[in-house]
Amino acid sequence: MSVTKLKLNDDAAPARKAEIIALAREPRKARRYDLATLAGRVAGTVLPPLVTIALILLLWEVLCSSPTSSLPSPTRVLEESWELIVNPFYVGQGVDQGMFWHIFASLQRVAIGFTLAVIAGVALGALVGQSDWAMRGLDPVFQVLRTVPPLAWLPLSLAAFRDGSPSAIFVIFITAIWPIIINTAVGIRNIPTDYVNVARVLRLNPLEYFTKIMVPSAAPYIFTGLRIGIGLSWLAIVAAEMLIGGVGIGFFIWDAWNSSLISDIIVALVYVGLVGFLLDRCIAFLGRIVTRGTANA
Repeated sequence: MSVTKLKLNDDAAPARKAEIIALAREPRKARRYDLATLAGRVAGTVLPPLVTIALILLLWEVLCSSPTSSLPSPTRVLEESWELIVNPFYVGQGVDQGMFWHIFASLQRVAIGFTLAVIAGVALGALVGQSDWAMRGLDPVFQVLRTVPPLAWLPLSLAAFRDGSPSAIFVIFITAIWPIIINTAVGIRNIPTDYVNVARVLRLNPLEYFTKIMVPSAAPYIFTGLRIGIGLSWLAIVAAEMLIGGVGIGFFIWDAWNSSLISDIIVALVYVGLVGFLLDRCIAFLGRIVTRGTANA
């Protein structure tokens, strides 16, 4: 019953009046309680990292404030790299670009290489996961190749593609594909037997079995591999761009080192860390949507 439809009159019993007044006040109390709970959760989430960052900056400032320190303090970084921080969209000649364009170029390479790794990795992982013959034949090869450091592939890719950008994309691809294959295969092999039996009863064709049984069941494992893969991709592109040159955050860091711009390197590292964190959070968010919260966040 709506509170607005209840009418107080002189003949109402005191107990009834008290009940109506309590009902009228209850939504306000609930709203105040919800706001307080939400504020408490936000504070519990935001305050700990802020306090930790503040302590790190304070310790950094104390340790590097000496004029003889080889590393700049936070205040000195702001002074020396202020133009770089406030002008991320600067467009100059050649590789003289703002930080946004370097990061954007790196993200483009990561997007292409990682997408190719997802397509190939999920397909190969599904093959290895459901076929014992494929498992015996391909798993030893995968286990050997995945131990090769990412940069060790760069000379071979440069020899094959004879261009820096495709070579960097290949390095990203070959770095990200292994955790995707392995986690997908594990997920396929852990599909419940009941699901397999239902697919046999319904006589699903291979495509229907793949899209309706295999992928949904293995999705938590697949997204675990995707999160590992995107992190490795971002690490690989920064390292690869230091060697191939051109516009990119990795080359920017190497060029700043050659120019003895240590403050610019620190600013770039902050951007690298933030972008890597956002990439991981995006994959985790997508995983929670697809798996309806069953994937690890």
